Amino acid sequence: MELNTVIPYLVGVIILFFLGKVFVLPIKSILKLIGNSILGAILIYIINIIGSAFNFHIGLNFITILFVALLGVPGAVVLALIRILIA
Repeated sequence: MELNTVIPYLVGVIILFFLGKVFVLPIKSILKLIGNSILGAILIYIINIIGSAFNFHIGLNFITILFVALLGVPGAVVLALIRILIA
């Protein structure tokens, strides 16, 4: 192979490497948020099952799931406290 052929391939590989690095971090964040959203929905569902004995219910919608996904278990506790204070 000649040098005129190798250099464009090397530049292309280097560009692909840097683009891969740039796009991997947002994808990891999005996947983590999706996983936390699923766990948040399960946590709210469990709270609703246990709370049904006490006439306690937290709405299972996009906002509450996202709230628990971003804050974790403390977010579920805050939602429960808000529900108690409002009711």
